Amino acid sequence: MALPATDIRRVPASAPDPRDALRRATAHLHAEVDANMPLARPNPSLADYRRHLALLADWVRALRALPVDVDRLDDEARRLDADLTECERLLNIPHAGPSQDPGRADVATGPFGWGVAYVLEGSRLGGQVMYRRLADTLAPHSLAYLQGAGRETGARWAAFLIELRQQLRTEADIGAACEGAVQAFALLLACHRVRERSA
Repeated sequence: MALPATDIRRVPASAPDPRDALRRATAHLHAEVDANMPLARPNPSLADYRRHLALLADWVRALRALPVDVDRLDDEARRLDADLTECERLLNIPHAGPSQDPGRADVATGPFGWGVAYVLEGSRLGGQVMYRRLADTLAPHSLAYLQGAGRETGARWAAFLIELRQQLRTEADIGAACEGAVQAFALLLACHRVRERSA
């Protein structure tokens, strides 16, 4: 969704760039995630892709404890479950069905929630990189989750960054967003450790 040019000009030129701050705050965690995800293996299999999706599903459930947009999490959960169902069909594994997330009233997400959203939206860009690397290897699976919004993924990310800059205008807001992003990555790594212990 492209925002009008007038919205872009409302952000003062002197405003700190929240994207840069979020990148710096999470760089070490991002690198740790990239090195440890199931698809980080040199030649990942469809079973590894299934583990990747299951791990992300655990993570999205865990994120519900944070003040983040519930609709965004529900959308991620639906996309993950649809791709997991297809993956398990190809692997001839019974699908347990969508997990029931505990209901939670929507809350104001504030800057912290924008930091969590930054990690979720950014993962779609990373998914496209993985899709290009794995599409042929893991065919005939469509890898629908990794495709994100397809050709619109880049435009969606650009629109998200515009909105992020509009929402995070002060150092305090950016600091809270960085805390949200760090917690989002930390939760993903915690979910990974739990799955590794139970494997």
